Amino acid sequence: MSAHEHISGNGGPLQGGEMQITAVSKSFGIGPLRQQVIENCSFTLERGKLTVLIGPSGCGKTTLINLLAGYEAPDSGTITVDGAPIKGPGKDRLVVFQETALFPWMTTLENVTYGPIVRGEKSKKEVEEEAMHLLRKVGLEDFRDKFPIQLSGGMQRRCELVRALINRPKIMMMDEPFRGLDAMTRELMQEYYVRLFEENHLTNLFITSELEEAIFLADRLVILTNRPASARTVIEIELPRPREFKLLATREYLHYKQQALEILHEEALKAFSSGCGATVADFLEAYSEVESK
Repeated sequence: MSAHEHISGNGGPLQGGEMQITAVSKSFGIGPLRQQVIENCSFTLERGKLTVLIGPSGCGKTTLINLLAGYEAPDSGTITVDGAPIKGPGKDRLVVFQETALFPWMTTLENVTYGPIVRGEKSKKEVEEEAMHLLRKVGLEDFRDKFPIQLSGGMQRRCELVRALINRPKIMMMDEPFRGLDAMTRELMQEYYVRLFEENHLTNLFITSELEEAIFLADRLVILTNRPASARTVIEIELPRPREFKLLATREYLHYKQQALEILHEEALKAFSSGCGATVADFLEAYSEVESK
């Protein structure tokens, strides 16, 4: 397999979309129990870019991705893909969540090919050829006939990535997909994921609470405020591609890390002054280890 082969295999180049999020707000509950989770949030997922959204646990990241996927409707504001308002879920947007969603009764190959075969977009042979191309790219060619229970956590995540790509969305959204993996497996998954992106340049949104992961992956880093969440700032990450882990020791990387940490600590102090102790605890837990490095 040549290192220069395109990730999309026999299906032709993937076409990324552009998503515009404008003044989006979302709350839950009524009356005195109403909680504002997202408030006046605006940012753009630029076509062909990897945008990373970072914030502490509980700040509203998953609610935001549910809005972008069309699983929830905003109270106000607009979300568009290539200029057209979204009207619920659609195959142009695909989400990979924290928990595996593989069908346990299907093999790796069956899981990957299920969507395109059901939609009848191509022959089964064509779909399986594209699937095998992608499985080779992530080291799962020899596990095509294994069931999810026979795969490690990292292998399951790789299978999820391939299943997402073969469905050819305009925008792929990743909701902390590597959370819960051990450090070595997480690093391996970051490497597979960034390689897939760099070969394909499909529009991606990646959500994480890990600052090092965020900077390593991102073209654009969107930092969220505390709840109610909004986009506090966007940092353009101009590190060279292809990305390699040795970048984490460079002056440029450390500059971005310090810049992001200063903003995150400002948000933590705001939460503390307003009495949001639990939110401050989230920030400290998420970033104290990063700061000490």
